Amino acid sequence: MKDRVVFLIDMQSFFANMEKLSRPDLDDKPVVVAGDPKIRSGVILAACPIAKKWGVQTAEALWEAEMKCPHLVVLKPRMQLYLDVSVAIASSLEMYTDLVEPYSIDEIFVDMTDAIHRHNCSPEDLAEEVITKVRRESGMVARVGIGPNKVMAKMACDHFSKKQPGGIFFLHTENLQQRLWPLPIDSLFGVGKRMGKHFRDIGIRTIGQLASAELTDMKKRWGINGELLWRTAHGEDESPVKLDTHVRRKAIGHHMTLPKDYRSWDDINTVLMELADEVARRVRANGCLGGTVTMGARGHNHFQMPSGFHRQVKLPELTNDGGVIYRAAKQLFLTHWNRDAIRSLGIGLDGLVSDEARQLSLFTDDVDRERLNFTIDGLKNRYGSATVLRAVSLTEGGQALIRSQKLGGHYK
Repeated sequence: MKDRVVFLIDMQSFFANMEKLSRPDLDDKPVVVAGDPKIRSGVILAACPIAKKWGVQTAEALWEAEMKCPHLVVLKPRMQLYLDVSVAIASSLEMYTDLVEPYSIDEIFVDMTDAIHRHNCSPEDLAEEVITKVRRESGMVARVGIGPNKVMAKMACDHFSKKQPGGIFFLHTENLQQRLWPLPIDSLFGVGKRMGKHFRDIGIRTIGQLASAELTDMKKRWGINGELLWRTAHGEDESPVKLDTHVRRKAIGHHMTLPKDYRSWDDINTVLMELADEVARRVRANGCLGGTVTMGARGHNHFQMPSGFHRQVKLPELTNDGGVIYRAAKQLFLTHWNRDAIRSLGIGLDGLVSDEARQLSLFTDDVDRERLNFTIDGLKNRYGSATVLRAVSLTEGGQALIRSQKLGGHYK
């Protein structure tokens, strides 16, 4: 059996470099891509290498970045452009193999096992070819992490490739202990802040210390997650690279960060209607029904002083209707809202099953309602999500029309 060779290809400062590519006058400027500061507190989505030299970091507040770099050039994101380029890059890599798996908009897994043997070259040589190809075809600077599996390739890229002059690093079983194990436990793929604290509380501060721990102890403390992280520390991962790793969803939800604090029930109610309609539309598009509605809300200063709530209610019967979802979410919200200002709202439908699980009664209004829903879905799919809107969406608190002009929460 061949040893696997997996690449994780990462586009350097993807959003920011895309903007600089289309604006040669910004080539020597510190550029960041951020949310529109005119309507919300901006957050840095991407920073070019020049901006990073000033200490600007992704995910920090725009005002903090501007304090570090007063002459910062701030550009609004163009998500459709970034998505188009990302898809084009992924498609071009299919010349090597069909095992191309987009991991995020700027990261792509590729199983190069067969390609290595066909080209009769080293993984590093093929990685150089890929970097040249991406640069030539898209203008983007790519880094490549190489490993015997996806986890190793990801950690190779995150911790080593990005620091190498050529942007390439091969993490394998022979150099795992020397290179990976000395890193802080938070550097291990899958370890977040909370899990990192749990590990440090029991004296595990490096990846190597976790690898040296007893597997039975890790399983006893944290179950399957403890075993998974222990195996990750040993570089073990059997997950395949494939075009579609999507497992059928058990829930579909929609969350919205509001452009300002919402204090009026009328404004909040409008957004609840819009969220419920969007969730229902996505549930129908997936051919599903759900039996539990979830509703979450956060206050304007949630991260400084946690506020808000997350509740759920089981429905008497399965549904994919926005009206049913809205009424359940509305009741949850009114029951638990303490009248504080709201900055984000989310609605979900859980317990999804195939829509074949329910038979509509010919003696109820369900049939007409179902036909109306799918007619509206068809219009929106063909002409855009703003083709059919609730009247309240045109009021001051409505967000559906604005959101229809965005992709991933940002202007297209």
